[in-house]
Amino acid sequence: MKSARKFALVMVTAPDLKTARRLARAALEARLAACVNLVPKIESHYRWQNKLEHATEVLLLVKTTAHRLAALERLITAKHPYDTPEFIALPVQSGNARFLNWWHNCVP
Repeated sequence: MKSARKFALVMVTAPDLKTARRLARAALEARLAACVNLVPKIESHYRWQNKLEHATEVLLLVKTTAHRLAALERLITAKHPYDTPEFIALPVQSGNARFLNWWHNCVP
């Protein structure tokens, strides 16, 4: 079994489902993600250019490896329509052994 600490869950927001699907497909085709979950219709509230803003967005939950984080960030940044896309990586503390082995095999 692979150590869970070698894996990361990345959160990225996108303006709409079309963009989220495009980003997910690009990450999967580049073998930078094992799986991308899309959570539509989240409501985001944030400060941007010194103003309070809000928007409906899609949250991408990207399953990757610590080894591939930098490449995934470059891909998301290059293909994302936002000037400053969200890219937050969280370490995985534990997981089902069979699932982690599958995850590892998907993201070399």
